[in-house]
Amino acid sequence: MLKAFYDYAIRNDLVLPPGYCNKTIQAYVSLSREGQFLGIILGDDMPVLCPDIGSLANGKEKCNPIVEKRSVIFKDASDLEDKAKIKRDFYYQVLEDGSDRFPEFETCVKVAEDEKTLLAISEALNENKIKGSDRISFIVDGKNIVKAEGLRDWWNIYRKKFINAEKKEKTLCLITGEDTVPMETVPPVTGLAVVGGHARGDALICFDKSAFCSYDQKKSVNAPVSETAFFAVKAALDHLLKKAPVLANMKFVHWYEQDVAAENDPVLSADFLGINMLVDDEEDVEVSAEEKKSKARSAENQASKLIKSVKTGEKIPHLPSQYTIVLLSGVNGRVMVRQYEHGSYEELQRNIDLWNEQLELKDLNGIQNEKSKKLNARLLCLLKKHNSDSKIWDRVNKELSGITQAIIRAIIHGTLLPDAVALRSLAYIRSQMLENDENQTNMKIPDATACQWLKVWLMRKGKENEIMSEYDPKHKSSAYHCGAAMAVHAAIQNVAMKNVNATIVQRYYSSASQMPALVLGQISRLSAYHLEKIENEWLRKQYEEALDGAYCAIGNEIPATLTLEQQAYFALGYRQMCTKLQKDKNERIEKIKNNIENQNI
Repeated sequence: MLKAFYDYAIRNDLVLPPGYCNKTIQAYVSLSREGQFLGIILGDDMPVLCPDIGSLANGKEKCNPIVEKRSVIFKDASDLEDKAKIKRDFYYQVLEDGSDRFPEFETCVKVAEDEKTLLAISEALNENKIKGSDRISFIVDGKNIVKAEGLRDWWNIYRKKFINAEKKEKTLCLITGEDTVPMETVPPVTGLAVVGGHARGDALICFDKSAFCSYDQKKSVNAPVSETAFFAVKAALDHLLKKAPVLANMKFVHWYEQDVAAENDPVLSADFLGINMLVDDEEDVEVSAEEKKSKARSAENQASKLIKSVKTGEKIPHLPSQYTIVLLSGVNGRVMVRQYEHGSYEELQRNIDLWNEQLELKDLNGIQNEKSKKLNARLLCLLKKHNSDSKIWDRVNKELSGITQAIIRAIIHGTLLPDAVALRSLAYIRSQMLENDENQTNMKIPDATACQWLKVWLMRKGKENEIMSEYDPKHKSSAYHCGAAMAVHAAIQNVAMKNVNATIVQRYYSSASQMPALVLGQISRLSAYHLEKIENEWLRKQYEEALDGAYCAIGNEIPATLTLEQQAYFALGYRQMCTKLQKDKNERIEKIKNNIENQNI
């Protein structure tokens, strides 16, 4: 996996040189060459490549040179103990060591020794609302010291004094396979704060507990990586995590590995499924303008759209490439790799098409299919149903993180869904059917999304479980037709008796879906009375024919108990019969309306 991130960074020129980091600078302290304080110049949101001490900080003894937090560079009046003194001394020591080459550094050091000037700077920073955690730097005589000519050459040599490579044993890098002195600690990866990570970042490689170590090896020796290689991995992760969507408290990281042909390039075509994919942000504008990167970026956009189609149900064009998918979250300051997948995009596309095809289910009018939903929204039907839940997404994150991984794996590979999907969907439907509504005039119908979960779960268990998007009177499952019969009985009561205290759905659905033989006979007797109360002859005839068809399809014997699979069939039969009845009713109304219009003509 680390090698995959490393290759991505190299292929896309994301690698920063060791000892550097892109940082956003909130303010600059402007000084004259003589050290007079001129004022505060506010920074912008554009990141600047800055020298970075990184893993060479050795605990809390060192800080970053040139650009650091305000609380480190200038003493905070509220910090009576001056906890940052060691780092502050280190900061100005670095400037003093470089003052022979950069006279501006000497000016900054002299200012740090002038209490009056320091007080004026502190007041000015407060006026500009620069906090202690904000990064700041210096501008001396109009020159930004972080952009001083020759600064990189100097820092590349100076930072070597903190590396005692000659005293450390070399080993093979886990990423590149080359001889290296492994990093003792690695810099944190940012971008996981919204999925349990820390705002300051999380460690991808960490051996601070004995349980994480092997064969009595200490720290980095357990997973040795070179500084250069790991910075490439970090650059790739930081880049990918910025735009990765969140799914059940995990970041969905993905990328491509090959270019695509021009005819499949969504950027060149200027339109992709009705969505302009030319640019998503300013970064894409700059990159797409470079001829060298146009193919790569367009392929990445198409790959991104393909992955999103898992959630939206949209179909995408052919993409002859390889995919990599990684699900990541943050746990106690560490990066948690939840899932890693790699394979052919052609196979992935086929499996996503299969997923969308198996989800097809007619809406309540029985004419068109239910609209596509995001996978996050579908997950809500796998939770226990609550009347009101202000923290429902927290519940998704806590209760479904494990099952979500299994679902994603099943979608990617076209394999079986876990049985927990069926169990949770059925529990959700039963809870829904038991609810007491203020208005009992509308017939209760199982949730479409929950039924879609059941449909896909059943269809992936074997060819004999093929299920149409609408009611199939010839289906072989007797449980399926038991559900259909229950739906007809419910519809009859709904028409014959309005505003009852408890419908037969509320009273009998749960038991009928598990032990139909015990319930359907009793419900049939009730329906005989209800049918007599329906004055509309056509409607009464429709229900009688639907009941006859359902019971004939059940066969000679109503099942006494239903297995998990049969319970799923029961729920689908119930819903699909509901849509069939509504469709027949709508067609009847439309026919009558057309006849009246023809008579008027």
